Amino acid sequence: MQTDFIDQIEPTPKLTTKKCKIISFILRIFLQYTSYIVGVLTWYYYDYFIAIALFLLSFIIMGIVRSKLMHSVIPPSQHEYNYNTKGIADWYTARELCIGMEEV
Repeated sequence: MQTDFIDQIEPTPKLTTKKCKIISFILRIFLQYTSYIVGVLTWYYYDYFIAIALFLLSFIIMGIVRSKLMHSVIPPSQHEYNYNTKGIADWYTARELCIGMEEV
């Protein structure tokens, strides 16, 4: 008889310090709204055809950035799960930027 065990997943880290929460919030805003800001600024300064093209290009680039951040900090056994932008920002902030700052 074969038994398959499901690995225990790690929960999304809880940020406790105010500095870490602010860093995570700024990263989340950057990941969520950069494409829209690029599109609106390009539309304002140039033309809406160029704005649409740059919006789509920045959307693809931000998707790649989000994917790279996710795969660099989330454990490999949890890569198949979906994470929203807040989850990715919390993982990245806890694992890369706020090492040693968290209260135990």
